[in-house]
Amino acid sequence: MQDLDVAGVQNIWPRLSGLVYVPHTEEEYHRLVSLLDDLVDEIGEDESHPLASLMEIVGVLIESYEDQNVPELVA
Repeated sequence: MQDLDVAGVQNIWPRLSGLVYVPHTEEEYHRLVSLLDDLVDEIGEDESHPLASLMEIVGVLIESYEDQNVPELVA
């Protein structure tokens, strides 16, 4: 298991916390969707891209918000 460099993460987190967060409002959700769009434009299908895991994390955060806040359409 990797040792977590808490001090290192603490140093960079202020710059990242405005980009990567659990959305609690529709505005935060839309900001994450916009970020995901930008990441998809940059990364595309390149799973080896250095930001590919960030794209996946943002996608999971968006999906979680949608699961909790967007009603499913019933046919």
